[in-house]
Amino acid sequence: MDCRVLSVQSHVVRGYVGNKSACFPLQVLGFEVDSINSVQFSNHTGYDHWKGQVLNADELQVLYEGLRLNQLMQYDYVLTGYSRDESFLQRVVDIIQELKNNNPNLYVPEGLMPIYKEKVVPIADILTPNQFEAELLTGKKITSVQDALEVMSELHDAGPHTVVITSSDLPSPRGPAYLVAMGSQRTVCEDGSLRTQSVRMDVPREDAVFVGTGDLFAALLLAWTHKHPRDLKTACEKTVSTLHHVIKRTMAYAHTVAVGRRPSAAELELRMVQSKADIEDPATAVEAQLL
Repeated sequence: MDCRVLSVQSHVVRGYVGNKSACFPLQVLGFEVDSINSVQFSNHTGYDHWKGQVLNADELQVLYEGLRLNQLMQYDYVLTGYSRDESFLQRVVDIIQELKNNNPNLYVPEGLMPIYKEKVVPIADILTPNQFEAELLTGKKITSVQDALEVMSELHDAGPHTVVITSSDLPSPRGPAYLVAMGSQRTVCEDGSLRTQSVRMDVPREDAVFVGTGDLFAALLLAWTHKHPRDLKTACEKTVSTLHHVIKRTMAYAHTVAVGRRPSAAELELRMVQSKADIEDPATAVEAQLL
């Protein structure tokens, strides 16, 4: 049976961010993806100029009403990105709640910002904040691995069963060339007890600013946790390793066209199509350590 995702994120004509970062890898990995574009821009906002349109809450409702009238509301996952507009965010929450009523097994991964704390966290199943966002969501500072575990536990208590802190300032034992990511997954055992699996990863840094990597991370984590629902270690390894391969290929391309200077935003657009084989079957480049 097809696994179908509703992705409500931004769209760009040129480059990779939002739905452009999420839909292709999900489709490569075998998911049906229906996309609603919360914005449609010429390119991402890291360029000097951009033009386009922003979808408002009423326009979102019109699109959703078309799906409802044709009884096309059967989704296994809803993937959403950041929204600056509270009315649009509230409409997204209403849609998710209706879809969850239709399918109690619906999963909602979420790329978080602090404004989502009260409205989105309780209905999300998978959270992918960075350290700063995780601290704002819980009001707690992360200065150690134990702090991170406690923050993820508090986020579990709010609802989500899987939390991955995608990057942090924690020191890596492998040195300053690596950043630390951490994840936690809480599952219910057959006897009703709770089981928590926690992992940490030391991820190679790159001296460049990429756009769309967070959206790609969330989409990949959705896919690999679906394929390995009780094995966070494997899901994280495949997610982070894929991201590593995409970034390395992007950097290699950028260095060939930006000789003797820093690459431009256009030259640092993710090499997504060229990474199709790595998306399908990523070689392990980053290993997750069980805690």
